[in-house]
Amino acid sequence: MKLIGIVGNNANRSYNRTLLQYMAKHFASDVELEVREIGQLPMFNENLMKAVPEAVTELMTAIEAADGVVIATPEYDHSITACLKSCLEWLSCVGHPLTDKPVMIVGASLGQQGTSWAQTQLREILNSPGINAQVLPGNQFMLSFASQKFDEQGQMTDARTVEFLEKCFGSFQRFVQTNRETQLALA
Repeated sequence: MKLIGIVGNNANRSYNRTLLQYMAKHFASDVELEVREIGQLPMFNENLMKAVPEAVTELMTAIEAADGVVIATPEYDHSITACLKSCLEWLSCVGHPLTDKPVMIVGASLGQQGTSWAQTQLREILNSPGINAQVLPGNQFMLSFASQKFDEQGQMTDARTVEFLEKCFGSFQRFVQTNRETQLALA
């Protein structure tokens, strides 16, 4: 199973990047999870749509070739980041690679609430016309106090958190497989 992991911010130090990198290593025997950055994407601008930036085209191609997508979103002022919103605007206006694509939302934050507000907003955006992603219901992995949950090597240190991530990710793998079988049956 080939998955694309999207780091939902452009910060040099990101616990969401650390989370995706951890997932890529931890689940390597089950899936190939390629972590992709969005910091190099230009801010969405309708004036640029005639000549779509190469970074946007590369991301669209990677998503189209993948079986599913994992988006790791931080929470900035109870919302997703501007760069993630801009990325989704590109993906909803050019090529539509997320249409019917299975998507799992995860998030890490420094605070107690995890990324609950951002995940709710992201879920609404991904379900909207123009994007039409197949978002994994439930199984919301929100890592609070992220600075205390990883060691210096990027390994998750809390066994209960790892167990819950494994449960959520197992649900996503089944969701991707069911989606793939449905798409084949409809073809």
